[in-house]
Amino acid sequence: MRKSKAGVPKHIVIIPDGNRRWAKKHGLAPVEGHKKGLDTAFRIVKASKNLGVKVLTLWSFSTENWSRPRTEVHYLMRIYQIFFKKHVKELIAEGVRFKWLGRRDRVPKTLKTLLEKIEQETAKNKNYILNICLDYGGRDEIVRAVRKIMARKIKPAQVTESLIDQNLDTAGEPEPDLLIRTSGEKRISGMMPWQTAYTEFYFSKLFFPDFSLAELKKAINDFALRQRRYGG
Repeated sequence: MRKSKAGVPKHIVIIPDGNRRWAKKHGLAPVEGHKKGLDTAFRIVKASKNLGVKVLTLWSFSTENWSRPRTEVHYLMRIYQIFFKKHVKELIAEGVRFKWLGRRDRVPKTLKTLLEKIEQETAKNKNYILNICLDYGGRDEIVRAVRKIMARKIKPAQVTESLIDQNLDTAGEPEPDLLIRTSGEKRISGMMPWQTAYTEFYFSKLFFPDFSLAELKKAINDFALRQRRYGG
């Protein structure tokens, strides 16, 4: 039986749920909730880094989100582009390594080019890893990993857990210690089903735009009190 080291999770995953419900509650259009959510996300990136977290994963757009109204999807892609253009220099200056997890064949070309450029420019940074899950689905990630393995004509007997790890979007990263979902929903909706086998979960009742440093600390403190057994 092992306790979580130093009380600070090395890798935190956040499912930032509730942007649209927050907007509805305040009488605003859904896109306003997404904008507010992005502002919150940037504050959490900085806060988690200062708290000693080494990897933060944020799920921004799922493979299922394409079914939302076309206007909303269009605005989402635009505000993602504006957001990253605005903050790229700060990410680089603070030693953040940016990684994009998810499919890359359906995202608008201008956004794809921008995100891949940021990946290249921050590739040597080692202080902190920021994963953005864009057009990401956990099952889709596993399917893509299997296809990579099959393309190499690897024999079935040679397929191991380690080999699958190496072909996931998160290859080379530590598995998540803590997954936080906001808005009161108590499911992971396909977020990293492979990687979260021994991840601790924390469900916050707050809509993501209202998620704060205090709530992040509350989740980390809750995590620190848990005993992690890893099946032992």
